[in-house]
This record gives sequence, C-alpha cells and structure tokens, in this order.
Amino acid sequence: VNEATALWTRSRSEISDDEYQEFYKHVSHDFEDALKWSHNKVEGKLEYTSLLYIPAKAPFDLWNRDASRGLKLYVQRTFIMDDAEQFLPLYLRFVKGVVDSNDLSLNVSREILQQDPAVDSMRSALVKRVLDMLTKLASQDTENYATFWSEFGPVLKEGPAEDFANKEKIAKLLRFSTTHTDDAAQDQSLDDYIARMQDGQEKIFYVVADNFNTARRSPHLEVFRKKGIEVLLLSDRVDDWLMNHLQDYEGKQFSDVARGELDISGEQEKAEQEKLAEKAEPLIERISGVLEGKVSEVRATMRLTDSAACLVVGEHDMGAQMRRILESAGQEVPESLPILEINPEHPLTQLLDQESDEDRFADFAQVVFDQALLAEGGQLEDPAGYVSRMNSLLLQIHSG
Repeated sequence: VNEATALWTRSRSEISDDEYQEFYKHVSHDFEDALKWSHNKVEGKLEYTSLLYIPAKAPFDLWNRDASRGLKLYVQRTFIMDDAEQFLPLYLRFVKGVVDSNDLSLNVSREILQQDPAVDSMRSALVKRVLDMLTKLASQDTENYATFWSEFGPVLKEGPAEDFANKEKIAKLLRFSTTHTDDAAQDQSLDDYIARMQDGQEKIFYVVADNFNTARRSPHLEVFRKKGIEVLLLSDRVDDWLMNHLQDYEGKQFSDVARGELDISGEQEKAEQEKLAEKAEPLIERISGVLEGKVSEVRATMRLTDSAACLVVGEHDMGAQMRRILESAGQEVPESLPILEINPEHPLTQLLDQESDEDRFADFAQVVFDQALLAEGGQLEDPAGYVSRMNSLLLQIHSG
C-alpha cells in the first residue's frame, strides 16, 4: 500500500523503469519483468489514477475463467480489495495493475461496484487504454508483441464475442498462420492478409482444424493453392467460436472454405461444374445409396485437385471443430450430417465408378468417406471396420 501511495504522488517522468518493474512484481507476484505498462492520471468528471501492466508470461490458471482476477482497487489512496474484476472484461484477465479512484466510496463492495455507473465509465476507458497499449506494442515492437501473442493470443481471441464495441480494435491485434507462409507461427495480421488479396477478391478465407498440420494439409485448400488465394489456417480451440462472432473485417466477409458450396468460381468454371455434376450423376446416386444416413448429400466438386473426396458442413450447420469440442464436454449438439464432395477426375473415384461388384463398391465408398473424415480431423465410428475393409481391398487388388 505504501509503495502504491508513493508512486501516485510522483509524476511519470520522475519514476524510473526499474521502479515500475519492481512495483509490477509487487502487485503481480511475478518474477519476470512486464512487457509493457501504462501509468495514467484522469481528471475531470471522473478522477482516478491507473497503472496497467502486460505480463511477459501467462499464469498457470489463465484458462480458468472462474479464477480470481482483476486490478487492485484503491479509493483515495486507501487499499480496498485485490482482484476487482469489474474494471476489465474476461478476455483481458491477463492484465495486472492497480486503479485508485477519488469518486468511489471507501466502504465500496463488489456488489456496489457492479451497479456504479462510474465503474462502467472507468471500465470503458481502461479497456481502451489496454487495447491502445497492445496496438502500440504491435506496431513498435514486433518481437515483444510476438512474445505476448504466443502467451495470450488465444485469450485475446475471446474478445470479439465479449466486447462488440471494440471488435475492430481487437481484430487488428489478432495474428494468424496462413498459407502465405505455411508456418505454424501465428504472425500474420488481417491487414497483412488484405494487402495481399487478389484483384476482385471480396472475402477473407479460412479453414478450421484441430491442429496446424491438419489445417495446412486440408483438402479444402487445394483449389485455393492452385489459384494462389491465401487462406487463414486456424487451429486454436477458440477459433471456430471466434469466427462465428467476428464475421467481417474492413468490409470483407469471412468465409469458411469447408462450409457450403465453393464460391470462387467464374462463369466458365460454374458451367464446367454443372457439366461435371451431370457426368458424375450415376456415380453420385450409387454412393448416396451406400452412405445413406451418414451424409446429407453427395455431390461433385471442383474444389479438389489432389484428393478424391472431402467433407463439407452445411452453410448454416455447426462447424466440425466446434461440434467435437461440445461433444467432448458432454454438451448436446444439434443433429446434422456432413456433405460428401467427390472429385470425379481422381483415379480412385474413377476406379470406384468402374466397380461392378456392388459389395466391393460399398466397401470402396465407405473407405472414401472414412478417409475424408480422417482428413478433416474427425474420428471414425468403427476404426476396426475401416482397417478390415482396407486390408480386404488391398488383398483383392494385389491378388487381382
């Protein structure tokens, strides 16, 4: 308390960096120096002083949203409470520091803080100050911002859903892996992506998977790589949820490449797509009969260049990653079946089309479906059945 009071009585120019770091360790119980801090005194309608810190390392309980968090609260330089969570939203729970108000009552309680309009005003200003700190860090010290992002990036991704008023500011701070670098490091901003967009491109494309390698090798990327269109590679558990709330940035809509029908084709390609679908109609009917109850639809696609098939979710259905997360948490999820898209030009699909033995055709079709499910990170309902069918087909091909 004495250290805080002594700090408030001095101007920022009188306080050395070492003193700021020592005070940070005092309030945060952290052994490492903070990445950045902001010391601010507000006068006018509200009067308060704040000292906010961005840590260099994440605490062990960062992902426990119910853990104690918040700023240390002083009123008229008198210590009131630790962990006053009313001054910052959950997505900024990593911020450490103190706030000293001249407007609050000395006998203030957590219940009173929740109802005080002065606290709402202070909260709005403190959130803006934290986001400004991060914006300055991102633009002026990319190395330290990369350190911050590696520790707290997934937490910041909670922001667009929790803080609609600051959605654009938060979006500018987000960093992603993309097909531009094909590297697991999340170091590309949305502004970087837009600067590289092709002429006439109106959407920001992304793919969501359970890990980076699954995202990078997703069959949904094949046509985008062929056309040289960059795609965000999303693999954090929060990413599907993030994109459901982010929706657009700088007037550009986000588009999940594994959702709905492919929408980057020109008029000529649309005509080719219709011709391809018509040619593959007999094969599609046969596969649909085998996979009835497992897929909502089978259709031909031009989005694949190297793969035989892929699974696509409906335009308004829940994403595969979000579905798996909710199911693993024991949550009920709405019933929906994926769409199987096939590449009629692929040798495996052509081999399937030529198969006259209906039993072997059924095994082939089931294997194609299972492989598409594995490629998008899903789990097989019957792994032993998949192995048995594969072994049987391999032996028949070898003996034939």
